[in-house]
Amino acid sequence: MPFLPVNQSDLKERDWDYLDIILISGDAYIDHPSFAAAIIGRTLEAAGFRVGIIPQPDWRNDSSFTVLGKPRLFFGITAGNMDSMVNHYTAQRKLRNDDAYSPDGISGKRPDRAIIIYTNIIKRLFKGVPIVIGGIESSLRRIAHYDFWQDKVRNSILADSKGDILIYGMGERPVTDLAILLQKGVPVSSIQNLPSTVVFSSTFPAKEDIILPEAEKCSAKETFYQMTRQFEDNYRTKTIFQKNAGRWLKHNPPAKPLTTKEMDSIYALPFAYQPHPVYAGHKIPAYEQIKDSITSHRGCYGGCNFCAIACHQGRNIQSRSETSLLKEAQKHTGTISDVGGPTANMYASFCGLDFPETCKRNSCLVPDICPNLQINHSVQLEILAKIGNLPRIKHLFIASGIRYDMAVNDDNYIEALATKYTGGRLKLAPEHSVSSVLRLMNKPQIEVFEKFCKKFYFYTNKAGLKSQIIPYLIIGHPGTTMEDAFELRNWLRKNKLKVEQVQEFTPTPMTISTCMYYTGLDYETGKPIHIPKPSEIRRQKELIINQ
Repeated sequence: MPFLPVNQSDLKERDWDYLDIILISGDAYIDHPSFAAAIIGRTLEAAGFRVGIIPQPDWRNDSSFTVLGKPRLFFGITAGNMDSMVNHYTAQRKLRNDDAYSPDGISGKRPDRAIIIYTNIIKRLFKGVPIVIGGIESSLRRIAHYDFWQDKVRNSILADSKGDILIYGMGERPVTDLAILLQKGVPVSSIQNLPSTVVFSSTFPAKEDIILPEAEKCSAKETFYQMTRQFEDNYRTKTIFQKNAGRWLKHNPPAKPLTTKEMDSIYALPFAYQPHPVYAGHKIPAYEQIKDSITSHRGCYGGCNFCAIACHQGRNIQSRSETSLLKEAQKHTGTISDVGGPTANMYASFCGLDFPETCKRNSCLVPDICPNLQINHSVQLEILAKIGNLPRIKHLFIASGIRYDMAVNDDNYIEALATKYTGGRLKLAPEHSVSSVLRLMNKPQIEVFEKFCKKFYFYTNKAGLKSQIIPYLIIGHPGTTMEDAFELRNWLRKNKLKVEQVQEFTPTPMTISTCMYYTGLDYETGKPIHIPKPSEIRRQKELIINQ
């Protein structure tokens, strides 16, 4: 199949004189299922719609937005695979000088707050055409949220952008259902109950619905804290309302997780697995990083407080079948750099009770692994073995994150990692070593990491291999002090661990850690905690880097 159209030449190649749907993305167009616009575009195409993409339009030039004409049904707008503010700025609010999702890594191809800018331009140029916003920037700003870059609580991005409907999470099913409704002539304003959407409500909340504090009142830190707890406790199962700029926003519960059959059908779509030809002669760093990898599943139930994966992809692990993975693996030659997802060894695991409404745990793993969690690493190992035995595959690695607390008691899995799938360097994320900090992060205690490392090195030594565990750390998380940084440095020295990546905590929208950063309150207890200032965070980082 040809690429989805990005210009008039592409439209002529397909002999099309109109499009049903036009997607606008802050990323370059890479026709690969790891990139949001491509996977949504191909899904809509498979449902029978004519879809085009305007990648990285110049927001200073209206003609960039009119290149494909006016869509018959709607514009779909995304900032891309990253929040545009995270993409542009460091944890110290300094401008980044590169962009992995742009040709040759050149920055400046998208505006700050891309969703709002793109939507305002489309509303001006194409009056009356429905606008659907989505992607990570919309998903994690779907209710009132703290914005680190302005140091203020902002309204839902649906209210700020004045789009018509917001789709949060992995949007294949809701965006297809929405397109079908619009195709049938249903007005976008009448689409009120679609799962995984946020809309301007045409009705008042019902008795059983959850009402969050008004967005304008959430600047008060105690109110923001209460709103976050209320949302976290209810968004998976209840309809939630919140007033934003005087209007009721309705947050519908998430769509049901995709089945294995549905996942397989999505990844079987006719992707080109490369950037559009308009980028010939240019390298796109994000594509170079993932072009030899395979996505095996989605979702995460780890519940790290600084992470928003579960809020976006869901807690349920949605796994592809062995047949699907082998079919994709056969397209590769030489090295497969990764077979995984947010957490590699969550593949094919599930809750034995299917995450009942009565379960209030934020994590299935912390403080202890839930007895209802069904983990079977052997399923993943069997598939990896079959992929590794394909005639054109020479090397196979796991580069996705590993939850060592899930694997620590499975010696077969640790041995396989140590001797077959890590390439001599295993990157793990203990994030810190101090007990009180790990509790605030909702991470396992450091003794679990140490136990895993001991077993890993036992198997590498037994096999006569030289291997190294590289720890990922977060510095400056809410609740950390200089004393904690000294203790972390001493732990690294004691264990002779070399650090390659020290990440400064960035308060991204809608995480529990961001709630703690803004409010200065321990999320679990509601008691005040220390919030390190930027200068202190720099000192903590220097202490660890220069250990």
